[in-house]
This record gives sequence, C-alpha cells and structure tokens, in this order.
Amino acid sequence: MKKHNFYAGPSILSPYTIQKTADAVLNFADTGLSVLEVSHRSKEFQAVVDEAQALTKELLQLPDDYHVLFLGGGASLQFCMVPFNILETKAAYINTGTWATNAIKEARIFGEVEVLASSEDTKFNYIPKDFTIPSDVDYFHFTSNNTIYGTEIRHDFDSPVPVVCDMSSDIFSRVFDPTKYGIIYAGAQKNLAPSGVTIVIVKESLLGHVSRPIPTMLDYRTHIKKGSMFNTPPVLPIFSALQTLRYYKEQGGVKAMEKIDMEKAAMLYDAIDSSKMFVGTVAEEDRSIMNVCFVMKPDYAELEKDFMEFATSKGIVGIKGHRSVGGFRASLYNALPIESVKVLVDAMKEFEAKH
Repeated sequence: MKKHNFYAGPSILSPYTIQKTADAVLNFADTGLSVLEVSHRSKEFQAVVDEAQALTKELLQLPDDYHVLFLGGGASLQFCMVPFNILETKAAYINTGTWATNAIKEARIFGEVEVLASSEDTKFNYIPKDFTIPSDVDYFHFTSNNTIYGTEIRHDFDSPVPVVCDMSSDIFSRVFDPTKYGIIYAGAQKNLAPSGVTIVIVKESLLGHVSRPIPTMLDYRTHIKKGSMFNTPPVLPIFSALQTLRYYKEQGGVKAMEKIDMEKAAMLYDAIDSSKMFVGTVAEEDRSIMNVCFVMKPDYAELEKDFMEFATSKGIVGIKGHRSVGGFRASLYNALPIESVKVLVDAMKEFEAKH
C-alpha cells in the first residue's frame, strides 16, 4: 500500500532527494566511496557545499553581502547563537508558539527582551498584529510558521531594526524579500533534508558589534571564514539538501513551490470548512499552508481514535496532532504530492458519510 506521509518533521522528502542520497551512500561522485565515509575536505565534497550555497542564494535571490552557512545543532541552537552574536542591550520578539517561547527564553540570557505581543492567551491559535517594532532594540525576531499550532506569517515586516526569522518549517515555500532580513535560520528536517543540519543566512554587516567574547564555535564569523568547514560538518544532510535544492530549481523555483503549496492547503481547508464533522483550530486569516491543524467537532469527539485508524487503513500516516494540542495535523511540505492531500480529503469525506 502506498503511504501518504503527513509527518511534521522529520518529514517527507522528494523521491529525487531520497534516490540521489541513497546512490551516494553506495558510491559518492564516482569515488568508489560512500558519502558517509569520504573526507569533508575532499574536492568532491567541497563541490557539494559550494553548489548548495550557490543554489540557496539563487533560489532565495540573496544579495552578495549575505552568507549561507550549514551548521549543526538544529534551529534550537540558533535560539542562543543569534543573541550571542547580535544582542548587545535589548531585543524585541513576538511570541506565537512553543518555538518562539523557547527562543525568547534563550535570548534573555544575553540581554533584555521585550515581548511585543503574544497569542498565548488563546493557546497560540492566531498571530498577534497589534504591535509596533521599536527602533531602540538591536533586532526584531519572529517565527514565520508554527508547526504545533498551525499558524503562519506570510509577509515581510517593514522594520526600523534588523529582522531575524526562524523559517524552519516554511523556508522555500514562499517568496519573500531577503533584504528585509538580517538573519534567517531553518532546521533542515521540514523542507530541505534529513535532520542534522541547519541552514543559516547571515547579513555580514550585522556581525562584530557586541562587546562580549563569543566562543569560537558559536561565532558566525568563524563559519563564514571557514565556509561551514571549521569542524566536520553533517555531510549526509548537506548532500541531501543539495539534491532538494536541485529539485526545487527543476520544478521552477520557490514561486512554483508556493503555487502548489497554496493549492494543497486550499484543498484541505475547503474540506475542513465544508465538513459537519471536522473543524479548524486557528483563525482563518492566520492559517498555515504548511501545517493544517483540525479537530473533531464536539458532537463527534469520541470518534477521533476511529478516524485515526480509518486514515491509517488508507495509507495515511503522521496526522496525529502534537501531544500538547491533540486532534489532527496534516503537514503539507513541498515534497508532499497533491495526490496525498486528495487521499486525505476523500478519507475525511468517506468517514463522515459513514457516521
């Protein structure tokens, strides 16, 4: 039975990426060696890093003064690495979910943090909008997509200070103006590669202004100078990331990915909104196109387990909601084919018809 993978992360990868990575595990670049065992200092692997950086710049249309880094530690390490490098006195954050909460906690170790707005009062089911970015802070930070709660910010802020964004779960799914950002970071395990590498995009002029000493490994300048090769990088995820970037270019780039992502999300949200059994959990204007969260209406709440079993029988996996929220969550990342969304929608309609 074909599987339809809606896991939130680690999540679905394109068959292109999986096949190319599998081939390289057996024989990387005709070296007769596995990508798992070849030196990261070899010319063959250096070519992988160089092309991955160049393709990232091309796909996101990054200006020349932005650096692309491939680092370990996940996006969670960036929660402290960002303020370590650029927070001198005060930073501004908005709190839209679990990961934003964690980022705020880490930043407070390094300086004052002003939380401009929060949607915690209603369990993060909307994006707060009534706030002004102050001009007396070192930077403004937001999380663009909230995987757990299913909300997303799909616009760029006009900010008087540098903007930092955690794009872990929607990078390469929407067109944005990179000049509006100072730092962008994203864990790879959503729209790029297996977990283990984090892509970090840094504007050079932001660095070198804090008075504190920065440990070598946590200093962005270290990794810029060494081309992400200061220490042994996570070679397999970087190789997989390159394959995904090549795939995106073949498909027509970020604009093309955004178009199909919008179609997939619209299909599923239409099914939810027209259902007598299911209901969405977030404000309509703030719905994520990456993570669609929904629950059973109160009259059908006792059927949640039955629907999960029914969906599984159709080859649908990964739709159980996060443990802190419950219900269902369908993640519609770039690699998920629209056919899988159709299977889920048909399953929802069939189950509803039976009950």
